[in-house]
Amino acid sequence: MCAQPQPAQQGASPIRTGRTVLDDRDIARALTRISHEILERNRGATDLVLLGIPSRGVPLAHRIAERIAAVEAYDVPVGSLDVTMYRDDLRLKPARALLPTEIPPGGVDGKVVVLVDDVLFSGRTIRSALDALNDVGRPSAVRLAVLVDRGHRDLPIRADFVGKNLPTSLVERVRLRVAEIDGADEVTIEETQE
Repeated sequence: MCAQPQPAQQGASPIRTGRTVLDDRDIARALTRISHEILERNRGATDLVLLGIPSRGVPLAHRIAERIAAVEAYDVPVGSLDVTMYRDDLRLKPARALLPTEIPPGGVDGKVVVLVDDVLFSGRTIRSALDALNDVGRPSAVRLAVLVDRGHRDLPIRADFVGKNLPTSLVERVRLRVAEIDGADEVTIEETQE
């Protein structure tokens, strides 16, 4: 099922109907693979903390934690890390609602923190996340897991765990829908009109 066109907001580019590139089964497989790669690289689940970047990174982090628990019989702490106040584009875009930052009990000090986000694009959100993380503790290592890497980096940031590399043009928009927020799981590519 393709995403429905969204009404144009003032100042936003109109969106054309998109094509689905990942369905719910593809997303489930990608998250399972990411979970196994995290376990392999970390040599188990101890000392791991997953922090989802709101909004869609948070449910992805919880799903990864569930998959890790199924393999390791160990509940990896999961939290969220709001990066809004650390963004470098606050003066360029309309005000954003602050979302909760929830650090699991035990904190992040000395832990391997895996930041979980939906789509990696310019790298600016991740740079903001690293700044935000610096204010909540000092992990022993920070890793990055993303469902989709679409390229076009502005900063030297690379994901450690990627569900799908999805080359795109700059006039395309990658949209992730997750059941917890949107009622369905899918990744679509939509072409914006210039």
